[in-house]
Amino acid sequence: MIEVYTDGASSGNPGASGAGVYIKDHGTIYEFSFPLGVMSNHEAEFHAVVKALEICIEHFPDDILSFRSDSKLVVDAVENGFTKNQVYQPLLAAIQKKADSFPYFFIKWVPEKQNPHADRLARRAISGV
Repeated sequence: MIEVYTDGASSGNPGASGAGVYIKDHGTIYEFSFPLGVMSNHEAEFHAVVKALEICIEHFPDDILSFRSDSKLVVDAVENGFTKNQVYQPLLAAIQKKADSFPYFFIKWVPEKQNPHADRLARRAISGV
C-alpha cells in the first residue's frame, strides 16, 4: 500500500498557491512541489490530490492507495462524491476519474500536525525555494 499525503497552500486567499505531495512507498520517500498560480486555498487542496493521483498513475498504477489530507472539505467531497461548489466540481470529477483507475483508493482526513511534510512542500512551491 502506498501512503500519500497531500496539502495545498495559498499566500492570500486567493493568492499564489502551491501543492505538496509526500509519498511513502515501503520505506522509500518521494517529495513533490507544484506551483499552481493564483487560486484559493481550497482549490489548491483539490489540485494537490489531482497532482498526487497523476504521480501515482505514472509510478504506482496497480497499487492500493491510502491518501491523507488535512482538508475536511476535500475529504468530505471525495468520500461523498459530491460538492455544491461549481469551482470544485471539475476538480472532484478529475479526482474520481483518476482514482477509479486503481484497485483500491482510500482517503482520510488527518490533522495538520500529522501532515507537516506535504505542508512544507506546498509552501515551498509558493516560495520557489
